[in-house]
Amino acid sequence: MNYQQLDPDKKDILIIDDKADNLRVLSSLLARKGYNVRKALNWQMALTACQTVLPDLILLDIMMPEVDGYEVCRRFKSWDLTADIPVIFISALDDVFDKIKGFRLGGVDYITKPFEFEEVVVRVQNQLELRSARLEILRLNMELEQRVKSRTWELENTLQKLQREIDSRQQLQDKLLDIVLHDSLTGLPNRVLFLRQLGKALNLAREDIKYHFAVLYLDCDRFKVVNDSLGHIVGDELLIAISHRLQSCLNPGDTLARLGGDEFGILLENITDINSAIQVAEMMLQELSMTFKLSRYEVFMNASIGINWGSKDYEKPEYLLRDADTAMYRAKAQGKARYKVFDPAMYHEAIQLLEIENDLRRAIEREELIIYYQPIISLQTGRVTGFEALLRWLHPVRGLMAPTEFIPIAEETGLINDIDIWVLQSACHQLRMWQAHPAVPENLTISVNLSARLFTQSNLIFQIDKIIDKTKVNPSNLELEITESIIVENTNFVRTIIEEIKQRTIKLVMDDFGTGYSSLSYIHSLPLDSLKIDKSFVNRMQFYQDSMGLVPTIISIAKSMGMTVIAEGVENEEQVTQLRSLNCDFAQGFLFSQPLEQQLVIDFIASMPQW
Repeated sequence: MNYQQLDPDKKDILIIDDKADNLRVLSSLLARKGYNVRKALNWQMALTACQTVLPDLILLDIMMPEVDGYEVCRRFKSWDLTADIPVIFISALDDVFDKIKGFRLGGVDYITKPFEFEEVVVRVQNQLELRSARLEILRLNMELEQRVKSRTWELENTLQKLQREIDSRQQLQDKLLDIVLHDSLTGLPNRVLFLRQLGKALNLAREDIKYHFAVLYLDCDRFKVVNDSLGHIVGDELLIAISHRLQSCLNPGDTLARLGGDEFGILLENITDINSAIQVAEMMLQELSMTFKLSRYEVFMNASIGINWGSKDYEKPEYLLRDADTAMYRAKAQGKARYKVFDPAMYHEAIQLLEIENDLRRAIEREELIIYYQPIISLQTGRVTGFEALLRWLHPVRGLMAPTEFIPIAEETGLINDIDIWVLQSACHQLRMWQAHPAVPENLTISVNLSARLFTQSNLIFQIDKIIDKTKVNPSNLELEITESIIVENTNFVRTIIEEIKQRTIKLVMDDFGTGYSSLSYIHSLPLDSLKIDKSFVNRMQFYQDSMGLVPTIISIAKSMGMTVIAEGVENEEQVTQLRSLNCDFAQGFLFSQPLEQQLVIDFIASMPQW
């Protein structure tokens, strides 16, 4: 064959087989597929073919005289020019060990005779495409290396220019640095500089056991009121005056910084013990308690201060400041206008809250949230009329957690929306399953608590419709319990949502009535179906035999507005008797049943209890 006349646009395949018939059949078929095909009967012919023109792919028989296919493959793989040419074995040997040997010697594929031609074509095509891809990658890598070399030279030249520019701007940078590290209003060090100073103090404490320091985190308690009511100009004047008073309480070697807004950081150095820091905090509280006579106003101010002893065991200055901040928030929580010394327990409590928040984010998908159901009893018939869905969290480590332990965190983080929707869907689904049981009355109701925050969501009605449609529950059997905080949010938006809920024949219940705002005008304006008397009022009935506390008044208000009344926390027969005498409609509490797991509800209903 004249190798010089090979078509350069076609892929070149070399077939090595000692059987001429095999060569003829394969070469004929592959040629019809558009490939250049060359043939070799033995190793020597194959070597000559490769020395003349390197093929793109080699099809290699194994069982050949003198030099078998395994040895041919080994020789090609050991020769640099042919090492990267893909070799496909074609052999009648079908044992797995023969195949493994071929792959170990560098073969990329193994076709067993007798073969289907379509299989050979597909495998050849795949290997040629892989080889083309590898060659293209090599080409691109070489091109990239050249571009990198060129770019490196350009960058080196640019770097020299930049270095000259940096040197020329160094003086200007030094001047600007002072501006960057200080608060523009008070001239005090800012948070960045304060943390640097704190870091230096921490390093010094590690080196010198006689050196002691403390960090104070101060937050002005009423500054936002002043700033919002009197304006930012007055607020800025007040901040400057506060900084002057705080500075007057410090020694020359101490550092006062404005950390942002109305927050200040204080670094007390070379002190003897924590009492020295406490004395400074008390002095600052005393100074800030005196009237601030500004240019146009007299302003009163107080502050909360967190104190943290500068232990050398802290890894970073930020952690020192964090714990002082934690102590400051504890001081605020205990009534403001005071100081609090940091205790490691504060940090652990904060970490616990963070851990609960993180776990709560995954609780739904992990199916850790569970619902208990507490019976609601009709005081007219003494029988079960419905259940209230009560959420619990079966935490994998902390065990069964009550709502008071995690609902406030859910409300603060916004997770309450997803949790409420999950509870609503689960409760509706459970009610529909119960109603399929012959022991369950058709008019059995389910009550679900919804947070006030959920009523700010524009898609709440869509979510409720979706749940009703999915669970096929009768909306008239569904009761949604809302808190009195909804009254405060009684905007047109909230009112529209409530009206749309009522249009679906869903009942609305005001939960824990009497413990919140209890605005009668607002309650009258809302289309409520029931009021729930908080258990604290029910408990007091026994201690006010004549008037029975506020319960008669609440029942009278509800009846005058056409609402039914549900009493919570009923624990004894005397309370039931009193509530019946007041014409209270429904009751729930431990007297009737503790909250039940869902699998126990049917048995409870089937037992037909009556009180």
